[in-house]
Amino acid sequence: MFSETRRPGKGPRQAAEIYRATLDLVVRHGYDGLTIEGVAACAGVNKTTIYRWWPSKDELLCTAFVETDLLKVDVTDTGSLRGDLIAVTHQVIDLLTGEEGSRVTRASLGGLDRPGLAKFVATLCAERLKAERPIFERAVARGEIAPGADPATTVDLLAGAIWYRVLVRQTELPTDFAEQLVDIVLGGLPRSS
Repeated sequence: MFSETRRPGKGPRQAAEIYRATLDLVVRHGYDGLTIEGVAACAGVNKTTIYRWWPSKDELLCTAFVETDLLKVDVTDTGSLRGDLIAVTHQVIDLLTGEEGSRVTRASLGGLDRPGLAKFVATLCAERLKAERPIFERAVARGEIAPGADPATTVDLLAGAIWYRVLVRQTELPTDFAEQLVDIVLGGLPRSS
């Protein structure tokens, strides 16, 4: 199912197979059903190989997320803050509504009460925000927003609305949802004088 894995930054020779097996199993059996033994069997490796590189299933799942392009963020400059935010918002929508992303994120939510996975999610969010900061720096440089605008709150409002609508309400998103959402959020950002 998960065919797009980057060349592993670290790990055994069979890392790509291990990542695919990890994500496949979390989708099929949920977070609680994900086991190192199951991953080893599906990937065709010894469980000692996995334990040598990842001492827990939390660390293995986190690495599998990072080493696939599933959570990748692209902050290409569209020429405007609105365009940049719409592009990033579409990426979050694609993650949560696309076949692979939706299945993996939903299945993994069962482990968010685990300290290891929760720490990973916090780190991932911080890394993602760091990747998204250039959007706001460009907007300040273009005079679109004031230097004091808070990127974290802006991104949280955008992503949070999508997560709530898709995962909690479980409703379809209108085709222009990204545009609507960005326009609402932009209306509250402090403008440059």
